[in-house]
Amino acid sequence: MATSAKRPRPKAGTPARKTPGARKTAAKPGKPKAAPAKALKAPRTRKKTPAVPTPADRLRSLVLTALDDLKARDVREIDVRDKSSVTDLLVVASGTSSRHVKSIADEVVKKAKHAGLPPIGVEGQREAEWVLVDLGDIVVHVMLPRTREFYGLERLWTVGDDMPTALAG
Repeated sequence: MATSAKRPRPKAGTPARKTPGARKTAAKPGKPKAAPAKALKAPRTRKKTPAVPTPADRLRSLVLTALDDLKARDVREIDVRDKSSVTDLLVVASGTSSRHVKSIADEVVKKAKHAGLPPIGVEGQREAEWVLVDLGDIVVHVMLPRTREFYGLERLWTVGDDMPTALAG
């Protein structure tokens, strides 16, 4: 029969035996015990969930990537939501030659189809001086520099954008 050895309990008023890991809880005589400092917590804020890109944002990113991949020059985006019911964004870019213009437009079409967003229409591929790729929310114009300068799409679509509003007085 195994008997367990009982430890004698300390009498009331006698200090408890200290162990190496135990903390000292009694205050020193003559010094008042200080209250432990509370750590300040930062106010809780909601984590910002990453915005889910809309199809238009995905398409815009895809178009800009395609233009960058084939080294399109002087890429400009023009927001036309308030000016046109046909599209939301015009992207105008230049190529260095008619072959370059056609290649840039083909790359935009290829990437759009690969993403499951095929173009509504493509115009001007045969001559390749000005190729228009209609992607619905975005219309991409890839042009030779002389054609771009002659037609001035940027000037046409941004007329009045930088004009200050007149104050009623």
